[in-house]
Amino acid sequence: MAEGDKETRSSAIAAFVILLGVALALLVMPKVVLWVGGYSPVLAAALGTLVILAFFLIFWLRARYQRRRGDQD
Repeated sequence: MAEGDKETRSSAIAAFVILLGVALALLVMPKVVLWVGGYSPVLAAALGTLVILAFFLIFWLRARYQRRRGDQD
């Protein structure tokens, strides 16, 4: 297998795992937010916001890592 194919496959697997994890988190999030909302609506809104922002943060950090790793080659 060529080096480029291996990197592409690795990136695709990593993206799939991240998306699967985020999908599971988003599937459970409404119940958790409603439960936390029983104690504090502000805390529930903050939790929902953090979960959504975490999706973008994960991909941003991965892109930074990939860029750094590519510069060293």
